[in-house]
Amino acid sequence: MTSTAAALAAGLVLSSCGGAKTDEAPSASKSCVDTSGSTIKLGFLNSTSGPMAISEQTVRDSLQLAADEINASGGILGKKIEAVEEDGASDPAVFAEKIGKLLTSDCVAAVFGGWTSASRKAMLPVVEGDHGLLFYPVQYEGLEASKNIYYTGATTNQQIIPAMDFLKDKGVKTLFLAGSDYVFPRTANKIIKQYAKELDIEIVGEEYVPLDKDDWSTQVAKIVKAKPDFVFNTINGSSNVGFIKAYYEQGLTAKTSPIISVSIAEEEAPAMGKDLTGQYASWNYFQSVKSAANDTFVKAFKAKYGDRPTSDPMEAAYTSLYLFKAMVEKADSFDVDKINDAADGVTFASPEGPVTINGENHHIAKTSLIGQINKDDQFDIVWSSDGPIEPDPFLKGYSWWDPSAN
Repeated sequence: MTSTAAALAAGLVLSSCGGAKTDEAPSASKSCVDTSGSTIKLGFLNSTSGPMAISEQTVRDSLQLAADEINASGGILGKKIEAVEEDGASDPAVFAEKIGKLLTSDCVAAVFGGWTSASRKAMLPVVEGDHGLLFYPVQYEGLEASKNIYYTGATTNQQIIPAMDFLKDKGVKTLFLAGSDYVFPRTANKIIKQYAKELDIEIVGEEYVPLDKDDWSTQVAKIVKAKPDFVFNTINGSSNVGFIKAYYEQGLTAKTSPIISVSIAEEEAPAMGKDLTGQYASWNYFQSVKSAANDTFVKAFKAKYGDRPTSDPMEAAYTSLYLFKAMVEKADSFDVDKINDAADGVTFASPEGPVTINGENHHIAKTSLIGQINKDDQFDIVWSSDGPIEPDPFLKGYSWWDPSAN
């Protein structure tokens, strides 16, 4: 977390909004959530400006779709969702400030949003201090669990580790790591390097560029020289455009040194400015998933927003709102403690397939998928796990993992 975000988090004073009826169960911080009327406020906190807007706007749109659907079906405990929207501006410090506002001034029952791990880590002390709830919809590096956060994207053993298993099965011997310079890529690559050693895959290079920069020419030249069997891409946001531009301009292709990405999905692929046919991505959802639930989701999204694709983070955000609804209705309350007590085992037939909340670590069981980009910027699913993978954010089930190692 940045020092600015830490200062903001520390400076946010716990407060409550007077005059509103609240759920009466005791909690670490008195809730100001108003449950007396016919609506319930929820916060949507996504970057609609800055380098992460290319990705986060899609999450905001899918949250609104879910809210509209839930409202049309009667709301949550009979209360219609009133969305309070804020722009995280691709800045962790802004995320910390805005989630404090949403929880203590707008008095929302839960916040949905964030993308980068830097934004999540900036929000974590605030949401814990205010004893609120954050639903975080994006795959991340794991090694975290909070009673005030639900992680509806993949943790490491549901995305990174399956991707490495896929590469091993393809006979990969050498791997180059390219990432944005912040917590997720650095931590993910620490895990990748340890598992690569276990799999006898050699890491032949590791390069980072700041999230707000897009000149990858120097780093890609090192990839060209290393000639890896694959490139593992943990770059986020619009910086991917610069990386892909340099990759193709310097003669690399999906046939010579293919890329496997964990942040390029259907929404980002056509924005890269190059033909990505043949490249790979590891996610838990693709628009091409065959299921009745996904058909319904895709049709509803296109009906609302036009001929735009769906992708994993937007599906995880959409799912998060339905999981919140199910948790609240099981608890028969908007109180955070009662929701947490009710969370374990809550399931939803999501577009990606069945998902189930783990009440101990607040992650969800998810099926892992590997997709290969086709000429239509969609993904052909080329590998799938045998059903949902139980979340293991601290990698307790992996003997090779050493969190103390460099």
